[in-house]
Amino acid sequence: MTFHVVVGAGPTGTATALLLAESGDDVRVVTRRGAGPAHPRIELAAADVTSGLAGLVTGAATLINCAMPPYTRWPEEAPALSDALVNAAEQTGAGYVSLGNAYAYGPSDGPLTDDLPLRPTTVKGRVRAQMYRDGLAAHEAGRLRFAEVRADDYLGVGALSTFNLFIGPQVQAGQEIVIPADLDVAHGWTYTGDVARTLVAVARSERSWGRAWHTPQTSDLSVREMVTRFATVAGRTRPAVREMTPLELHTAMADPVMVELAEMQYLFYRENVLDWSRTAAELDLKPTPLDDVLQELAAAA
Repeated sequence: MTFHVVVGAGPTGTATALLLAESGDDVRVVTRRGAGPAHPRIELAAADVTSGLAGLVTGAATLINCAMPPYTRWPEEAPALSDALVNAAEQTGAGYVSLGNAYAYGPSDGPLTDDLPLRPTTVKGRVRAQMYRDGLAAHEAGRLRFAEVRADDYLGVGALSTFNLFIGPQVQAGQEIVIPADLDVAHGWTYTGDVARTLVAVARSERSWGRAWHTPQTSDLSVREMVTRFATVAGRTRPAVREMTPLELHTAMADPVMVELAEMQYLFYRENVLDWSRTAAELDLKPTPLDDVLQELAAAA
């Protein structure tokens, strides 16, 4: 019987742990408060990961990280998290699968392929790039097995995402949508359930180690198109949608999350789409249909 450790119990960590448990594997979910999904094969453990993780990972086939520090604290706290994960995998022999995103690439023209060099231009992009380089360096030195799964903008209940901040609640309430984005450029949307499926597939494949994998993308609709599609699925009247003015964006900076999002604005003013063709070909994965995801989001509102 295979045993896995999942760090983090947000939407992706919870979905990953449940997929593993429902397939018959044992799972230990580690969070600071010991929270997580209820399932007979899932054990919940409370721990500060940076204070010592190896004891909780001993005997695990894989260590899957779905955790990150609070969005406002990445530069200060992510290095210690990265070190703890690498050290635990080195000490126990567990394969280490890390969940990342597109931030590490930096601005790029055209679809993002998973072999692009990492050239981040932002603080948070450099944090993500360094976490990948930490794991890859240890892998190339023969100290552990490492792979990363990269997602784009999330679609999923409870996720911190453009959709949940600016689109879903407003459509449901019939409110005008005001968003700091070009409304008509292609934008990548990743269902959290598909992220979990990719993490599990990578963890179970001997061919996956030593590189990054892109999750299947649910959609590359523009923001304007996504608003229309969700309103249709949810049975709501499509609200007005417009780009946030500079003054409105400045006012929004009273919110600490909006302050942190400011440096990532380039992702919303140019095409931002992941190429996931290699994941489809080598791991036999495909995305959940967009309308199924939107129906789930509508039902949860």
